[in-house]
Amino acid sequence: MRNVAVVIPTLRRPGSLARALRSVFAQTGALDRVAAVVVADNDPQGSAADLVAQLRAETALPLIYAPAPTPGVATARNVGLAHADAALIAFLDDDEAASPQWLSALLEAQAATGADVVFGPIRGRVPPGTGWTTDYLERFFGRTGPAKTGLTDVIHGCGNSLMVRATALPGTAPFDTTMNETGGEDDKLFTALLQRGGRFAWAADAWVDEFAPADRATLRYALTRAFAYGQSPSQMAADRGDALGVVKWMLVGLLQTGVWGAVALG
Repeated sequence: MRNVAVVIPTLRRPGSLARALRSVFAQTGALDRVAAVVVADNDPQGSAADLVAQLRAETALPLIYAPAPTPGVATARNVGLAHADAALIAFLDDDEAASPQWLSALLEAQAATGADVVFGPIRGRVPPGTGWTTDYLERFFGRTGPAKTGLTDVIHGCGNSLMVRATALPGTAPFDTTMNETGGEDDKLFTALLQRGGRFAWAADAWVDEFAPADRATLRYALTRAFAYGQSPSQMAADRGDALGVVKWMLVGLLQTGVWGAVALG
């Protein structure tokens, strides 16, 4: 039964896109479930088209090229979904490479828990030469969770996830394109799902590696992104009408500002 599609949004990363696609081609135990692999190319110049055409020779899976020329990851995800009609959607980022059991572990976790969204762990990888910041950067680009598969209250990002199309991805464009420039489209999607009574799960064995390019494997980039990430808990609490949650996360932000500000001055 081919009831899952893998969607990979991409933007001018031919080397890492090829690595991501080949990691999908090399999946074990779940390839007979894959209805399509969709590459949503967010480059207005369509730079991924030739690569996708070349890699079709390496797999028997239906490999679909989906142009998404309007800049923004929300648009790219929506376009990818528009080219897939499977009941289950697995998202893999173009800077990630899936372990051989990745897809089967996500599918098994979804079947065992009945969750609407399943997340998996990520190992952060950075180029050589990052020095004393290596450990921090690998944790920053990585993602950890419980040692065992099961339901969870913790919400993560779309990269390395499996979603039930009917419940988690309603409508023809479930990702809010007004957030193309700011990010957070997945947080908004998951907050709405939570309000509808949606359930989330963790697949402990669904590992992927995320490879940070040299221009992002810096402390400056990580701290800037960490600040942006820190806005999400407050926004999600506000979206669900949780005033105490907003106060809580604002206080956390103030505490972090005080602590890290003192460190910076030191």
